[in-house]
Amino acid sequence: MRTTLLMPTVNELEGLKLMMPRIKKQWFDEMLVIDGRSTDGTVEYARAQGCRVVAQQSRGITNAYREALEHATGDVVVAFSPDGNSLPERIPDLLAKMEEGYDMVIVSRYAQGAKSEDDDAVTGLGNWIFTQMINVLFGAHYTDSLVMFRAFRKDLAQGLPTDLPRAGLEPYLAIQCAKRGLKVCDIPGDEPKRVGSARKMHPILNGIDILRLISRERFGLL
Repeated sequence: MRTTLLMPTVNELEGLKLMMPRIKKQWFDEMLVIDGRSTDGTVEYARAQGCRVVAQQSRGITNAYREALEHATGDVVVAFSPDGNSLPERIPDLLAKMEEGYDMVIVSRYAQGAKSEDDDAVTGLGNWIFTQMINVLFGAHYTDSLVMFRAFRKDLAQGLPTDLPRAGLEPYLAIQCAKRGLKVCDIPGDEPKRVGSARKMHPILNGIDILRLISRERFGLL
């Protein structure tokens, strides 16, 4: 099982300096950064840590993933938030589950025993609503459909909707796995507060694209 660590970045130098010493290089065959025009030294630091850096050409987090996955050489990808939200210590558990034959494993902030210190009332409610929609409409049992931190088979990401640049990879993967009846599971993992630069995600605009994605996948609308 060839593995790729994938980290989207836009000015995440402070977070990378906190995270990279806790990530063991032997966990992965490749460490890949997709960078959206950082100006704070993120790119230089990532390269110094042994990461391959791809400069994002298009806009939006969905397109960042699409571009990165075109370069990723791993059969299994671990999407990791380098801003402090993801705990590196959970990576071995993700990879162990994938070795057991799972198609996707999510580090859930809302599984029993875990918590988020970063979600506010709006993002927490939004995640709950969209997770419940995916569960009801696609027959799934997720506890956290939107968290970045997860491992998945790279081939599952084919067909990412580039016209929904803010929807991201996460709900798309959740829906595809549910529709195809694939083997998925959640493992609990806390989400610490982010460090460094401000949150890039816009809850309302991202939410609209996620709602459009769900509507399209379930009803063929929008």
